[in-house]
Amino acid sequence: MTIYLDHAATTSIRPEAVDATSAAIATGNGNASGAHRVARSAKNLLEDARERAAAIVGASRPDEIVFTSGGTESDNLAIVGASLGAARTTIVVSSIEHKAVLEPARGLARFGRSVIEVPCDTHGVVDPVAVRRAVGPDTGVVSVMAANNEVGVIQPIGAIVRAVREKAPGAVIHTDAVQAFVGGSIDVVDLDVDLLTLAAHKFGGPKGVGLLYVRTGVDLEPLITGGGQEAGRRPGTSNVAGVAGMIAAMEAADADRDRFAVIVGGERDSFEAAITQRYPDAVVTARRVPRLPHFSHLRLPGVRAESLLIRLDAHGVYAAAGSACQSGAVEPSHVLTAMGMSDTEARSCLRFTMGWDTGPGDGERSAAAVGAVVDAMMEPA
Repeated sequence: MTIYLDHAATTSIRPEAVDATSAAIATGNGNASGAHRVARSAKNLLEDARERAAAIVGASRPDEIVFTSGGTESDNLAIVGASLGAARTTIVVSSIEHKAVLEPARGLARFGRSVIEVPCDTHGVVDPVAVRRAVGPDTGVVSVMAANNEVGVIQPIGAIVRAVREKAPGAVIHTDAVQAFVGGSIDVVDLDVDLLTLAAHKFGGPKGVGLLYVRTGVDLEPLITGGGQEAGRRPGTSNVAGVAGMIAAMEAADADRDRFAVIVGGERDSFEAAITQRYPDAVVTARRVPRLPHFSHLRLPGVRAESLLIRLDAHGVYAAAGSACQSGAVEPSHVLTAMGMSDTEARSCLRFTMGWDTGPGDGERSAAAVGAVVDAMMEPA
């Protein structure tokens, strides 16, 4: 038996996505940029998907949806593209952003942009007041994620956006909603953001495809040049089959939200209850603030995360010590460091995340499997 507890890295593909991707492949090899009948068929499928994606996230126009290769490209396009398209030169980000936001922002500093990183508190929450203090007349781009990809903390995006609009009304506001979309509905009008990132493989779609919502009127310089696809914002031959699968997964995830919150959230709670009962000194990260329902981030004092992950893997239990992009890194997670954890504390943390196919009893079964491995590690040699 295997127990997969790394859905935040990649979740199981939904049947609806498999069917939609297969159907799109079966229609032929048409290039959506062509003019003949086969190409038009691919183009129609792509534009239908664009309309459906716009409806799900509340975009006012289908052409506000730009299809990309995934969350990393969408984040890079948002940060770099919006910064190069803005007259103002300061970029404001939170200290707990995904590296796909932090690294391009820091890279732009080499080209004359100023970068301000706003800290979070010990629970991993970014304070809207701190963001407000960081922005000003020279702020071109602000990026704060909707929910953190390592600890699952939901950020007060509404309050943050209002603070930025009051202090720096000309700034372009981006949010990485890659994880947030899994746990709750996303509406770009309610959030009042200019740019928003999604990645298909987080909510049950295929890997290698994502989207960036771009509000009409936002000047976005492309990262790639050489074609006119996606209105010139993301040139390159369109991944029609991948997009079809992503939209099917988006619609399935959107329709599944109530069940997901109750069932998956309940199994997460059962998992944490069983672990903390078995190990009273275990610490659930950010337990007292809003979190995504499928996230459980734990610290087991005295247990080194890397060693536990290796043993869990050997017993068919799959988890993570941070984000998927952090795995294998020698240094502790920048998110946990920003939250004030010491190196020792950060190296004792693991991320367990459940998914849409998590079912009744999986929380307790997962806790028992993890506990058996931890007990074996703690036994005297």
